[in-house]
Amino acid sequence: MMELGMLWLDNDEKRPFDEKVQRAADYYLDKYGRLPELCLVNQQLLAETKKVGKVRVEPGSHLQLHHFWLGMNR
Repeated sequence: MMELGMLWLDNDEKRPFDEKVQRAADYYLDKYGRLPELCLVNQQLLAETKKVGKVRVEPGSHLQLHHFWLGMNR
């Protein structure tokens, strides 16, 4: 579970999902100096847990569409 994180919006329909996650993770790394462990997304974007690079991506019912919540797993 993640309590704190960075919220990222990417509603570009032409950009592939994995690229959206990677761009958000790269920004997180630049901003905080470490790669996020976890990215939560709306269930409509992802049905089951997967990995994008080293980041675990999980569906979450509380996130709005096109939002990515990145942070450290607690």
